Amino acid sequence: MNEQRNLILAIALSALILFGFQYLWPAPPPAAPQPTATTAVGVPVPAPANGAAVQAPAAVAATHAETRADAIAQSRRVAIRSPLLGGSIALTGARIDDLTLHGFHETAKPDSPEITLLSPGGAPNPYYAEFGWVPAEAGIKVPGPDSLWRPQAANPELTPQTPVVLTWDNGQGLRFIRTLTMDDRYLFTVFERVENSTDKPVTLYPYALIARTGTPKTEDMYILHEGPLGVLDGTLKEVKYADLRKDGLVEQKSVGGWLGITDKYWLTAIVPDPKTEAKGRMVFQRPDAHDRYQVDFTGGGTAVEPGKSAEANFRFFAGAKTVALLDEYAEKYDINRFSYAIDFGWFWFLTKPFFYMLRMLHDALGNMGLAILALTVVLKLAMFPLANKSYVAMSKMKRLQPEIKKLQDRFGEDKMRLQQEMMALYKTEKVNPVSGCLPILIQIPVFFALYKVLFVTIEMRHAPFYGWIHDLSAPDPTTIFNLFGIIPWDPPSFLMLGVWPLIMGVTMYLQQKLNPAPADPIQAKMFQFLPIIFTFLLSSFAAGLVIYWAWSNTLSILQQWVIMRRAERLP
Repeated sequence: MNEQRNLILAIALSALILFGFQYLWPAPPPAAPQPTATTAVGVPVPAPANGAAVQAPAAVAATHAETRADAIAQSRRVAIRSPLLGGSIALTGARIDDLTLHGFHETAKPDSPEITLLSPGGAPNPYYAEFGWVPAEAGIKVPGPDSLWRPQAANPELTPQTPVVLTWDNGQGLRFIRTLTMDDRYLFTVFERVENSTDKPVTLYPYALIARTGTPKTEDMYILHEGPLGVLDGTLKEVKYADLRKDGLVEQKSVGGWLGITDKYWLTAIVPDPKTEAKGRMVFQRPDAHDRYQVDFTGGGTAVEPGKSAEANFRFFAGAKTVALLDEYAEKYDINRFSYAIDFGWFWFLTKPFFYMLRMLHDALGNMGLAILALTVVLKLAMFPLANKSYVAMSKMKRLQPEIKKLQDRFGEDKMRLQQEMMALYKTEKVNPVSGCLPILIQIPVFFALYKVLFVTIEMRHAPFYGWIHDLSAPDPTTIFNLFGIIPWDPPSFLMLGVWPLIMGVTMYLQQKLNPAPADPIQAKMFQFLPIIFTFLLSSFAAGLVIYWAWSNTLSILQQWVIMRRAERLP
């Protein structure tokens, strides 16, 4: 009996630590950046003709503008129009630096502003993609951030049906041609071509980079990665902003792969030719009191003979991290482990199937909240044999409580004798005191896997339920401390104790009452406080997760009640 209590207590305390760690001990603040660690990182380094040490250029600041709109107006632009994206490309520098996401808003209100993904240099917090060439020898002009590209068409517009062709001449016999295409979702393809009309060969190295100025606000959750990431040589690399500020540079050669910067729901990523080797880097710089993060690829050198041309191409993803789309791109364009941009965590073998089941149930029921309830029923049915065994054992244990109490009264001072007598009682009654623990152990990874799905997948973002729940990925917005909105007062976040967390707490209390109480009075008191503690802990969790737990408790109560009523009728 003591072993069972101790195991259950350990599980409960472990859950408390795991759930409460991020609130009781938040992630430490980022260390002050060390400028000396990044003094020369990212600066273009001319190399000898063999191309050694050539790398992508560093992000370059643009003239500061008061607003994003002012920064966009500083350059002539080519419009970007597609069903999912809107924005423009600056002809000065030919960067993809202005993107908004159609259909995704800053809040759950449909009239709130659309998500702004990319912004040009000079705007607050610039974030853009840049492509080009690095020369092997000094003195060769190549297009840079200040180069003015000329569109081939009179009124160019980049759409899924109409590519855009831009040209730039260096005045020394080299002509650069950039062709940009896009699909009807989030993928751009950038084709680079350089023509050499001089009488000498020229060696150039293609590059692509993503630059982001300013450290964005993150969730600061240990279960979610936000920041630079990618797959280099088949291995996933996730580098936190704080770690990159400390290290300054992470680099590795890779055949294929991809590099990007991820937020919770949004991703930008550059993808080189999957068949060729390139050098990938993650870079931090702080040249002007602003944090600057950069990921880039530099391809191998190409010798462009007189009268000849050379070509290179990169793909650029900018958009929402939807599982099906990343999987589709990975297969179609041979992008190694592209779906790893979504942080499914250690229990990915559960998390991904749960996600696909939720999406299938959502398609059938039309509401993600109903899909969560239906998935809970499916999981309960799958674990029914184990749960049934557990509840039968619990009912037998509850029936033995009077006998155990007699043994405690009789041998309370002799702990060893008490243990022997209790073991003998269990053997006589054919009761295994730890048989009720296995379902609990199994449900822990199930809970965390579902928590991951609700937390990291964009399909859950702003997904409504019924009543006051307009976003299943956000906490219950109501609170008992203003009588659920009757009192016109907005309590602080630590007092947000909504309806669903209270329902969950009540169901947890009722389920606890059906279980045999620990014989130890101290342990019994601790267990009585668990529903209250979990009610407050889960009040800040996603409403979808709290609804799942409350509904799971309700189903368990029904199942446990039926089994115990049946056990009471046994002789």
